Amino acid sequence: MFVGEAPGAEEDRQGVPFVGRSGRLLDAAIARLGPALGPFGVLNLLKCRPPENRFDPAAARTCRPYLDRQLELLGPTLLISLGARALRSLAPEAPPVLGCAGAARRRGDGWLFPLVHPAAALRARRFRDRWDHDLSELAAWLATRAR
Repeated sequence: MFVGEAPGAEEDRQGVPFVGRSGRLLDAAIARLGPALGPFGVLNLLKCRPPENRFDPAAARTCRPYLDRQLELLGPTLLISLGARALRSLAPEAPPVLGCAGAARRRGDGWLFPLVHPAAALRARRFRDRWDHDLSELAAWLATRAR
């Protein structure tokens, strides 16, 4: 299960996460991961676009029961956090995203694999390089789990 931060304008309009530019980059990543990824879904911490597109921790606390219920119903064994805020919400004890992205972490009965946010990869070359590297790490980790 991929978990992002919040819907952008187009995502909010369509009611579907990651349908804009970041979504196209995520789609390419999913294609790159191939069958080893298995069935997957995409969720956001916030369920609607925050005012002025600014992340609001109070809204995240309000939406958290909905995310928890989605995760409970879907029962993913792997969460892939997209960006710092998703990581912080799913694993408050984790180091900053750049300190742990690209490496699997135990989370309860499952796993958490942090990645930088695809929007960051679109904005800065260093994050794009990190995105590509960490996707390679995720692919390698998934290959070891498939055995």
